[in-house]
Amino acid sequence: MDTTQEAYSERYEDALRLAATAHRGQHRKGSGLPYITHPFHVSVILLRHGFPTDVAIAGLLHDVVEDQGIEPRQIEERFGRRIAEIVVALSERKMDNHGAKRPWEIRKREALEHLRQASLEAVAVKAADTLHNARCTALDVRREGPEVWGRFTRGREPLLTYYRQIVHLARDRLPGHPLVEELADAVEHLVQAVHSEQT
Repeated sequence: MDTTQEAYSERYEDALRLAATAHRGQHRKGSGLPYITHPFHVSVILLRHGFPTDVAIAGLLHDVVEDQGIEPRQIEERFGRRIAEIVVALSERKMDNHGAKRPWEIRKREALEHLRQASLEAVAVKAADTLHNARCTALDVRREGPEVWGRFTRGREPLLTYYRQIVHLARDRLPGHPLVEELADAVEHLVQAVHSEQT
């Protein structure tokens, strides 16, 4: 299947515009890069691994509900139920009913529980998401050292544990898939970068 030709369909471009608009003004933690670079990389990873355009579109949109308040029905009306369901499966509920931020540990535990029940397509998007995050964090650790961990809500060890849990879950749901092995390698490289900073 020629995913490159599909990727630059009108629907893909529409999703890219929506993601760019939704994340306008948002930056990646500590890097100053526009946030849109992240979902774009996620979508490219998915296309590179042969996933269909709908999954790549879900990669573009995977944070717009959680971070930017886009309603799932808007995604469904514009891109269809399949894409909306993937995005919803990957969206954490960050605030409680009183508007207070919910604890990181609870949100991540819920995220893993949802992934265990989610579609294989949603698992693939989460794997691509974590792959890009792990690679970026490893690069930042090598450049900047331990100061990097101050950007994260719970610091180094809880984040590494969460990434390892995603690898384990992805291997269960997508056994032997090259995307999952690429994710596992990225997390291992991050662990090695952490060990290097400690020596």
